[in-house]
Amino acid sequence: MKESDIRVLEVIPRFSLEVPRTPLKFGAVVMKETTYCHIRVKVENRRGYVAWGDGGMFLSAVWAFPDPGIELALKDKAMRTVVERFCKMVLEYPYFAHPMEIFMDLEPELNRIKNEIREEFAFPREFPYLAVLVSASPVDSAIHDAFGKVNKICSYDGYTGEFMNRDLSAWLGKDYKGKYPGMYIRKKYQRSVPVFHLVGGLDKLSESEVDENDPQDGLPNSLEGWIKRDGLFCLKVKLKGNDLAWDLERYLSVFKISHQTNKKARRFYFSLDTNEQCESPQYMVELLSKIKEKDQLAFEELLFIEQPTERDLERNKFDMRELAKLKPVFIDESLTTLEDFQRALDYGWSGIAVKTCKCHSKALIFVSKATEEGIPYVIPDLTNPAVALLHSAGFSGRTYPLKGLEANSCQYFPHSSRREAKVHPKIFKRENGRLNLESLQGYGFGFRMEEILKEGEE
Repeated sequence: MKESDIRVLEVIPRFSLEVPRTPLKFGAVVMKETTYCHIRVKVENRRGYVAWGDGGMFLSAVWAFPDPGIELALKDKAMRTVVERFCKMVLEYPYFAHPMEIFMDLEPELNRIKNEIREEFAFPREFPYLAVLVSASPVDSAIHDAFGKVNKICSYDGYTGEFMNRDLSAWLGKDYKGKYPGMYIRKKYQRSVPVFHLVGGLDKLSESEVDENDPQDGLPNSLEGWIKRDGLFCLKVKLKGNDLAWDLERYLSVFKISHQTNKKARRFYFSLDTNEQCESPQYMVELLSKIKEKDQLAFEELLFIEQPTERDLERNKFDMRELAKLKPVFIDESLTTLEDFQRALDYGWSGIAVKTCKCHSKALIFVSKATEEGIPYVIPDLTNPAVALLHSAGFSGRTYPLKGLEANSCQYFPHSSRREAKVHPKIFKRENGRLNLESLQGYGFGFRMEEILKEGEE
């Protein structure tokens, strides 16, 4: 037992429907609206001190629950229901404990909720565990934030034996005896991190494509405009995954415009993401071959491939080794459990995509296992706005991902972060292709929520 252990006293969920300034196309879907969930939790430690913490996340049903046969509104309702039930679960958790212990003790109950939701909503197929994790993630995040605040520490400093009752062997096995997540993260935030800009499937590339139908809000409406404004040198390109000629032309066009627009960049870093649309890894092998044939530098500056094939690893036992020899290939939508992690390694995937939307506690465990085993990881986005972006940016700044993080809410949902952007302007506006993290200060995750809340009152 530690005096820093906490119990949850109160949980307040708040939902809002957010609409992007321009449609975001990825894979086979277009996001036209989504629910943002903000959570506030009140916790008490063993000393009797009390504090509030905050967490946020998009309940992105189009990504986490992509079944086209079910209406988006019903999927969204199901995910909101998970939020409400997980809030109840953490309130009923009877012990003082560390946030990671609270979540990992409760995770088996999330599987029960998953099965309940499928039955209650009469879903014809399984309710995805990924959708459950996304729904639980803002609650888990808020508890970690509150833990730091009530104990007057940065939350990332609380992942050692000084604060945790259990080491990683409780979840990762005997080889992790005496090891804690704090061993695998940075001792302090990086001052700034490189940021990947998303080139969505419907995004305009050049200024010449922009017309009067585009938003007139002072923000760029083309890739060229964003590069000029933000000095971008890291770009993630969404591809179709089933149209080789289009995908080849799209990537080479992004590559060309990037080099033409940002002459100051020493080099560029690109990633490709089809969001599971490739029938097999061979599609991407062929695409890479054609990229290399057309432009050697475009091939060399391609840093990694993200989730080219469908997410069900049990059903699709694709061997990724041929593709991984050409470029690192990272598992994303497929990764929800430690079993998924091991399966991916067995099938030849190069590394993992760690997302805070899959719960902060699990992200720390994935990072610890990946680092211990020499497996690279990246930090993609869920178009995180507001507190969700502050959380993801901070997580990137305290870990060792392959190259910074992805952050694209400033492109699609800038209005969702107005309050937070006033307190953390250099996290919500990219400069020289980076996010500056110096504003993350104070206890917890450094959100400075009291200042953010005051902005909302003005």
